[in-house]
Amino acid sequence: MDAAANTTLGELRVRHTLLGRKPQMGWNSWNHFYCGISEEVIRETADALINTGLAKLGYKYVNIDDCWAELNRDYQGNLVPNKRTFPSGIKALADYVHAKGLKLGIYSDAGTQTCSKQMPGSLDHEEQDGVDYLKYDNCNDAGRSVRERYTRISNAMKKYGKNIFFSICEWGIENPATWARGMGGNSWRTTADIADNWDSMTSRADQNDRWASYAGPGGWNDPDMLEVGNGGMSEAEYRSHFSIWALAKVWAGPLSGNRKAVVLWNRQGYQATITAHWSNVGLPASVSVTARDLWAHSSFSAQGQLSASVAPHDCKIFNSTKLFLRQSTKRVLSRNEGSESSQLSVTISVQARFAKDGLWLKHSHSYPISARIGATTEVDQSPFH
Repeated sequence: MDAAANTTLGELRVRHTLLGRKPQMGWNSWNHFYCGISEEVIRETADALINTGLAKLGYKYVNIDDCWAELNRDYQGNLVPNKRTFPSGIKALADYVHAKGLKLGIYSDAGTQTCSKQMPGSLDHEEQDGVDYLKYDNCNDAGRSVRERYTRISNAMKKYGKNIFFSICEWGIENPATWARGMGGNSWRTTADIADNWDSMTSRADQNDRWASYAGPGGWNDPDMLEVGNGGMSEAEYRSHFSIWALAKVWAGPLSGNRKAVVLWNRQGYQATITAHWSNVGLPASVSVTARDLWAHSSFSAQGQLSASVAPHDCKIFNSTKLFLRQSTKRVLSRNEGSESSQLSVTISVQARFAKDGLWLKHSHSYPISARIGATTEVDQSPFH
């Protein structure tokens, strides 16, 4: 990094302690611009995240990928921003991004050069480079092992106390889901680079799904960046792409706040009706659901299963919100006279309180409990969790 930026790393650190509590969201330059980037592009992108409202939805990172630096380091060994495309330097760009409440990410490589071979990698220079977010690639490795090279940058980040989102871009070669979290990784690539076509997208989704159980707060699977809008797929295919990446952990499963998410994804070349039974998504068979279609912004009721007709290569995605459980009034149904304890039949009414774009779930279940009671005892209503 340039000398000016090298003195302001404290300003470039993430300002929260639960780094990677949620999957990273933002923008990366590579899939659209490749090496055709400049500080003007980065500033315009930061502006766009604010002006479109995406920043308010959590899209906070503005990440510069490869090709931002000169081919050679300076005499002190620092990376030098490209004088033609980043004439103001990284510090000025970081100040601009941070002033908008966003975070700046940058790219380097665990090798002698980056993948473009247009700038140096960070191998043997790990203690000199870093920002809010570091994507660390795997090209030109000088014949040295993956674990050694990524451990070096991890140790450098720990040594200097840099609270940086560490994105390990090892391409899934040595199954980083099994070890990357242990060396401080906040995300790890599970696949090779994505291309802007249906086959590439679906294959990355399948490869990523293998590692679903390893993802969670602090560390996430990364099937590579979104290609949405770059022109190689249809609108339906991009809708599927976005939905699957939004649910990259699993096709259906729990979210925070006792929520559930379900994607019905039609990978065939023809219209199809797809059904997810409650047993597939971890709900009791008798639960009644009002499902919210997040793309169509519409709701409908269902019980026992969720079913929809889905266009070729398209999907439906449904979301739930937090469940609040409350007891109903419980009344004695039977009593065994002369027994020290009497048998109660208790009905529990489970109700879900939902925010916008959620599911409404309502379920009742009866079960017996034993207690010393009188013939007409009632148990007061009270909330429970």
